[in-house]
Amino acid sequence: MKRFFDRKNIGGLLALLLLFGVGAAIAQKPVLRHRTTVRKKVIAKPAVPLYAVRTGTVLRVRMNQDISSKTARVGDTFHATVTEPVYSSNGVVVIPIGSTVVGRVDIVRPAANGGKPGQIDARFTSVRLPNGRSHAINGSLTELTGNTSSDNEGGASGKTMKNRKLIFIGGGGVGGAVLGGAIGGGKGALIGAILGAGAGFAGDRYTKGKEAEVKSGTEFGVYLNQAITLPRFTETNPVNQ
Repeated sequence: MKRFFDRKNIGGLLALLLLFGVGAAIAQKPVLRHRTTVRKKVIAKPAVPLYAVRTGTVLRVRMNQDISSKTARVGDTFHATVTEPVYSSNGVVVIPIGSTVVGRVDIVRPAANGGKPGQIDARFTSVRLPNGRSHAINGSLTELTGNTSSDNEGGASGKTMKNRKLIFIGGGGVGGAVLGGAIGGGKGALIGAILGAGAGFAGDRYTKGKEAEVKSGTEFGVYLNQAITLPRFTETNPVNQ
């Protein structure tokens, strides 16, 4: 009888230990809590207004360096400084004086015998503003007189570009470059008079023509082949532009 109670006591003790272990395990089990995701409210910044500069606008620029058909290579870049502000179609200044236009040499033909003058064909790819912002453009070389006129907003508009492509060609009393027209974007023959050129351009076959030498300080126009849109110019460079 005593042995029976001993077994019952042992069994009860084991049961108590088992229950105690299960309870402790439950007490140690981490309680899963519902996570609430807090989303930060994003405040949209107001869009910066853009202003259009129409096709045919001419940027008046001044050359910053020398280039020559004797030494220039296709792909060379050069820079010119804007000398008059450019306005949008509704009179807002978008390109101020002091902006820099980047040009790229597309075709170079050195002067040759037979009185053939040197030629430089160039296009203009971008404009950099004094506040550091840059904008892509599609521009061609043009004159500041003869085929342009000032408008009421201080800019200039092209009149007679059409199929006439202008390039730098050798000419002038001191060999400086002048503008010449070429049919079909430079693929045809030169047309028009060579301004300031002396007699003898069509000399004998052993006479070499003059190189196209565009000196620093030379003024010319950049004709916009495509309209562009830019924000109003400010001295600072807003981060949301």
